[in-house]
Amino acid sequence: MHIIDLQGEQGNAFVLLGIASRISRELNLSDDETKSIQNEMTASDYNNLLDTFERHFGEMYKLINRT
Repeated sequence: MHIIDLQGEQGNAFVLLGIASRISRELNLSDDETKSIQNEMTASDYNNLLDTFERHFGEMYKLINRT
């Protein structure tokens, strides 16, 4: 399991979107599925972005130092 410290550089929303895109490619998700996840991540605030990331990729990535 990979760990992302949200207090560090990787906690930036743009970095998390990039990680989500990379993981989606690694999982061979379609472009539509990837765009859907990214749209869901950016549909609201930062907490929504984190919730969506965890829902889709939480088995592979653990987010720490979430405030």
